[in-house]
Amino acid sequence: MSELINPFLSRRQLLTALALSPLLLKMGNAQAATVDPHRIVALEWLPVELMLALGIKPYAMADIKNYQAWVGEPKLPDGIIEVGLRTEPNLELLTQLKPSLILYSAGYGPQPEKLERIAPGLGFSFNDGSGKPLTVARQSLTELGEKLGMQQAASDHLRKFDQFIEQMKPRFAARGDKPVLLMTLLDSRHALVIGKSSLFQQVMDLLGVKNAWSGETNFWGSAVVGLERLAEVKDADVICLDHNNDAEMARVMATPLWNAMPFVRQNRFQRVPPVWLYGATLSAMNFTTMLAKAIGSNA
Repeated sequence: MSELINPFLSRRQLLTALALSPLLLKMGNAQAATVDPHRIVALEWLPVELMLALGIKPYAMADIKNYQAWVGEPKLPDGIIEVGLRTEPNLELLTQLKPSLILYSAGYGPQPEKLERIAPGLGFSFNDGSGKPLTVARQSLTELGEKLGMQQAASDHLRKFDQFIEQMKPRFAARGDKPVLLMTLLDSRHALVIGKSSLFQQVMDLLGVKNAWSGETNFWGSAVVGLERLAEVKDADVICLDHNNDAEMARVMATPLWNAMPFVRQNRFQRVPPVWLYGATLSAMNFTTMLAKAIGSNA
């Protein structure tokens, strides 16, 4: 390009010519696309988790109260701005916040086109149809790391995750084929059970733990069933994930139907704090820790 520049151009003309060159335009666009990590908004809990795995505090997020009830861990840093529900965030407030990037879960919440009018967006999937949400989560973390120039942080986290799983495997070795049913109470007549194509199933496969639920599941790896269906589960430990629903659990546990359940009569039922069913690597680690406390050994 240098031989095309007239040596007698003024400094202002030279700068103008350079500014219009394709090379500098490309550099300018890249610079304009730089994301301020302190102004990233997450509209769903999966991208919140991805941010926390990279050590980034969300500038704002949706549905903090229910995050604390359904996710629990990792704990949220103080000072995050609340922007409404995950399904219906406050778009006016989002506009006022002037985020550098909006993260969302694909197919959940507002249409991406609406968000793009406010700030650049990036969507993540929980399940890409492969039935391997943990694999998808690893890819998502790598993608976010690349977007933010934090590739090393993403790589370090995934290495620590793999090390953690390897360290926890011996805790489950003595169980053999004893199955575990994972559930959470939805209302007085229905439970959500976790099976194939779920995040927890992929983690259980890594740990060598058998899932007692071999029935139907949806795209998310879960199924809504009537409580009477739980009676079909024989000789299994049952773990129930709570979500600030003590009163409803108490009513259900007082019914004859519940007390006739095989796992209740065998004293193989446990209630545990919430673990997010549709999360990523941090949820997988939290789930592993919970599972080890509930059914693992100290090996």
